[in-house]
Amino acid sequence: MRTSIIKRIIFVATAVQMLFMTTSCKDYLNIDEYFDDEFNIDSAFSNVRNMEAYMWGAAAMFPDESNTVRYGYTPGPMATDEGLNGLTGAGSTNVYYGMDFVTGNISPDFFGGGSSTKYNLNEWGRYYKIIRKCNNILQNLDRPSDLNNMDRLRIEGYTRFIRAYAYYNILVDYGPAILVGDEVVNTNEPITYYDRPRATYDETMDYTCSEFEKAAQFMPLDVSLLDFGRPSKGAAYALVARLRLIHASPLFNGGPVANAYYGNWTRKTDNVHYVSQQYSEAKWAVAAAAAKRVIDLGQYQLYTVVSDNKTPALPKGVMSDPNFYEEFPNGAAGIDPLRSYSDIFTGEAVASINKEIIWGRNTEYLKTTISQGAMPPSLGGWGRFCVTQKVVDAYLMDDGRTKEEASSDNYYSETGFTTQPRNFSGYPLNSGVYNMYANREMRFYASIGFNEAVWQALSSTSINNYTAKYYYQDADGRGGVTAISPNYPITGYVIKKYNHPMDAFQGTGARHMKKSYSIIRYAEILLSYAEALNNLTGSHSIQLGDQNYTISRDLEAIKNTFNLVRYRAGLPGLSANQLSSSVTIQKQIERERMVEFLWENRRFYDVRRWGIYEETEREPIRGMNPDGATKETYYQRVIPGTSSFLTRVVDKKLIWIPIPRAEMRRLPSVDQNPGY
Repeated sequence: MRTSIIKRIIFVATAVQMLFMTTSCKDYLNIDEYFDDEFNIDSAFSNVRNMEAYMWGAAAMFPDESNTVRYGYTPGPMATDEGLNGLTGAGSTNVYYGMDFVTGNISPDFFGGGSSTKYNLNEWGRYYKIIRKCNNILQNLDRPSDLNNMDRLRIEGYTRFIRAYAYYNILVDYGPAILVGDEVVNTNEPITYYDRPRATYDETMDYTCSEFEKAAQFMPLDVSLLDFGRPSKGAAYALVARLRLIHASPLFNGGPVANAYYGNWTRKTDNVHYVSQQYSEAKWAVAAAAAKRVIDLGQYQLYTVVSDNKTPALPKGVMSDPNFYEEFPNGAAGIDPLRSYSDIFTGEAVASINKEIIWGRNTEYLKTTISQGAMPPSLGGWGRFCVTQKVVDAYLMDDGRTKEEASSDNYYSETGFTTQPRNFSGYPLNSGVYNMYANREMRFYASIGFNEAVWQALSSTSINNYTAKYYYQDADGRGGVTAISPNYPITGYVIKKYNHPMDAFQGTGARHMKKSYSIIRYAEILLSYAEALNNLTGSHSIQLGDQNYTISRDLEAIKNTFNLVRYRAGLPGLSANQLSSSVTIQKQIERERMVEFLWENRRFYDVRRWGIYEETEREPIRGMNPDGATKETYYQRVIPGTSSFLTRVVDKKLIWIPIPRAEMRRLPSVDQNPGY
C-alpha cells in the first residue's frame, strides 16, 4: 500500500511538472483536464456505472442551448435582424455577446467579458475537452469488468453522439475543425506533435454527420419521461438533416456566394480551398433524404391543441387555398392555432411527452433571463429584450395575406386604433390598440409584446392583467424608467414567446411555469424537407446508413410539408401563384422560418447559409419611436438609438467566430477564419 501511495505521489509530481512544461501544448488538447482524465482513469473505467458517469459528465460540459442572449455561448438572436438589446455598454462591461459580435467588438483576443463561471463566445477549447473525454471512453470501452454487450453498445452510441455534437458546435460557430479522430492526444510530446491543420468544411461536415450516423445505430428510438434531455436516434438523424441543409445551401455549395466569401481562402499546408467552389445539386438531395428519414420514423408530429369555444373562427372568404377549411392536418380547422404554437414555449405543454420536440432540455434560463428580459419593469422584468419592426412586418394577416396585400381593403392599416376589446384563446387584446397589430396571425400574438399589450401574470393575485405602455412618459417607457436604467424596449417590441399567462415576478403568489427549450423540433424538419426538394432539378439516388432514397423535386411533397406548418398557425397554405416557381417557394420558406423559429437560434445561421447576410444586415434596425409621448408621435417607424453599440457592422468575416489567437500561436499550421 505504501508503495502504491508513493507511486501516486510520484505520478502527481510528474504530471504537475509536465503540465507546466507543456501548457503551451494546446487548449484544444484538454491539458487542463489532465488530472481528471488520467489520474482517476482506473476508477473512471473500472465499472459501467463509473464509465457512464464519466460520459454524462462530458455531456454536462456543453453550454445550455437556451443560453443565447445574456452570457451567450453563441452569437444568437441579438446578432441578427430579429433582435437587439437597448443596453449601450460594450466590451468588458457588456454581457450580451451577440451585440458585441454584430457591432464588431469580437476579435481573436476578445470574446465577451464573461466571468469564469459564465459562457462567452470562446467555447472552442471547451468542445475539444469534450472530444478528448469521448475519445478516452472509446479507447477504454472494454475495460469495465461488469460490461455486457448492451452496455457497450449504449455507451458507444451516446459517446459518439456527444463527440459528434461537439464537432457540430465547432462547425456551425467556428467553421472547419481540427479533426482528432479517435486519438487520445498524448500530453508529453514535442510541440511539433500537436501541430495539425484544420480539415476542410466538407471534410468536417462529412465526419460529423458520419459520427451521428454511427451513434444513431446504438441509440434508443424513444427517451423515457425521466430521461428527458437525453438525445435519441431521432435527435442524431435530425441534426444530420440540419447540417446537410446547411451544407447544401449557397454559402457552402459552390457558386457565386461561396466564391464571394471563400474563393480566396485556401489551406496553407496544401492550397486546398476550405469551402468547395464546385456546386453540387446532390447535396440538396442528401439534405432532402436526411429530412425524409426523420419524417419516416413516424415518431414526431406537430403539437396541436383541439379548438374550443375560446378559439377564434377562421377568417371567411379565403380563396387562395381550397383546403384551408378542412380539419387539421388537411387544413387549419379543428385546432386552436394560438395555443398550438404558444404552449410549446411557455411551459403549458409537457415537453417530455411533446411529439414535436425531437430533442430539448429543461432550463431555468428561459425564466431567469429570457422571460425576465422581456417582461415590463413594472412587473419586475427588464423590458429590453427587443424584437425588430422587420419581424413584426414579416407576420402575415390572419387570412394569410401580407400586410401590403391587406392594405388594399384596409384589413391592415398603420392609422387608427381598435375600437373593441377581444379575447381569443385566453389572450386579451385591448381596445385602443394600434391597428398595425390587429387581424394578425396567431403566432404574432404568441410571440410579440407590443405597446398596450396585456401581460396577464395570473399567478399573482395582486398585480395581474397589466397593460404595458411604452410611451415616453409611461412607467415602462423610456422616460418612465429611472434615469440610469436601460430597461425599456428601444424598438417598442419585446419577445413574449416564452412567457406563460401565469408567469409573474412580483405580487402575492407570483411564480413561473417550468420551461423547456427545443434544441430541434419537427417543424424544422418539415420546412427543411420542403426547402431541399425545392432546390432540385433532377433525380438522385442517395444512401444514408443502410437506407436508399430516390430523391427528386416533388411539388406535392413541398406543398404538403410546408402547409402543415402554416395550417398549425391557422393560416392558408401555399397558393397556386406561390407554387409557380422555385424562387417564390424559397421566399415563402425564408419568411416562414423567420417567423416560426423566432428567437430559437436559427436566424443567425439561416441568413448566412442563404447568402443574404449582408443584405439583411444592411437594412437599418427599425422600431417605434421611444421618445414619443403620444399615440401620434410614438407610432412612427424610426431607427432607434445613436450609440455606437447599436451601429451594426456588415463584414464577411462575421459568418463565424474567430479562433482564439492563443490557439493560432500554438498551432502554426492552423489558418484563421477569413477577415480576422
